[in-house]
Amino acid sequence: MSSNGKKRKRPQPYETQFPVELFLNSLPSSKADFGRLIAVVSIAAAVAVACNFVATSFSQPPKPFCDTTSDPDGSPFDYCEPCPENGECYDGKLKCIDGYRKHVNLCVRDGDVDKAAMKLSKWVEVRLCEAYAQLLCSGTGKCWVSKDELFNELDNYNLGDNHRVDESIYAPAKQRAIQNIHSLLETKRDDYGIEEFKCPELLVNHYKPLSCVVQQWLIKHALLSMLTFLSLVGCIFIANRVYQRHHLSVRAEHLYHEVCEILEEKPLESRRVNGECEPWIVASWLRDHLLSPKERKDPLLWRKVEELIQEDSRIDQYPKLLKGESKVVWEWQVEGSLGSSEKRKKTDGNTPELKKSMNSCSTVHRRVHAGEPSSC
Repeated sequence: MSSNGKKRKRPQPYETQFPVELFLNSLPSSKADFGRLIAVVSIAAAVAVACNFVATSFSQPPKPFCDTTSDPDGSPFDYCEPCPENGECYDGKLKCIDGYRKHVNLCVRDGDVDKAAMKLSKWVEVRLCEAYAQLLCSGTGKCWVSKDELFNELDNYNLGDNHRVDESIYAPAKQRAIQNIHSLLETKRDDYGIEEFKCPELLVNHYKPLSCVVQQWLIKHALLSMLTFLSLVGCIFIANRVYQRHHLSVRAEHLYHEVCEILEEKPLESRRVNGECEPWIVASWLRDHLLSPKERKDPLLWRKVEELIQEDSRIDQYPKLLKGESKVVWEWQVEGSLGSSEKRKKTDGNTPELKKSMNSCSTVHRRVHAGEPSSC
């Protein structure tokens, strides 16, 4: 036992148990491991700094707002926040004016108030511009409206169920609508210093009825309108006269050709029936046969036909006494014309038409002796 005790070694000091070599051996041996260690330490340090900043921020009470009445240049902004625009600050608290709402440390425009203000200002614009347009068109209406009267009408308008504005936003909306009206309408002050509003001239034209716009334009350009109207009527009249003359000329020429065909057929029919059918035709009977009752009312048409007949050397016209009354008759003087040769061929090849012509010519012969009109 004593020998064993003698053999025991004395314990080594603390330094000898954790030598420097052990610490160095615990460090990363490669560059990649060393980079990872640096990244972990950096992230841990950043998180610690962020946590410290957040804890410090929440632990500190927020700065109060500087009073609105205080001097901005002499205010200690290190101890208070400056009062934002469109806000009122008292005792370190912020209160936004009507029409604005608090957003963090600012006062921003209230969207509901803006919509209500636009609605009210639009109604005022329509009300004033329609009244002014009525005054310009019919002489009844108003041009200038006082501010008090306008406010009363706005209050009455808001009482309606269809266009009521919430009472909580009506006052700021009304105030903002008045601001919009000032920038939109014309303003002046009367003899008593009361402010009045009027719809601008450029804007009132959009509220005039179309009939009023046309009437005012005609009055303003009366001379030009009269000249334009007279020119238009003159053009229509000239165009109508040209068309009537053209139509009259075409119709007269067509009747002239029909008369020539009938007169050319008369001598041929007279020879076929051995002279029983007269070779002439009374002009007035032919006129009543060819013209419709409506065309007979226009003497110019048949006068044009008579002029064409007189210019035709193939037709002879002379007076003839029929039943004690003098009549002008027409007679075809040319024999063997081109038209008669062609018609003779057609007539020779058509027996029923030949018999019909013979019967009609004999009838004409009897009517002539009886003094009746002929349609042959």
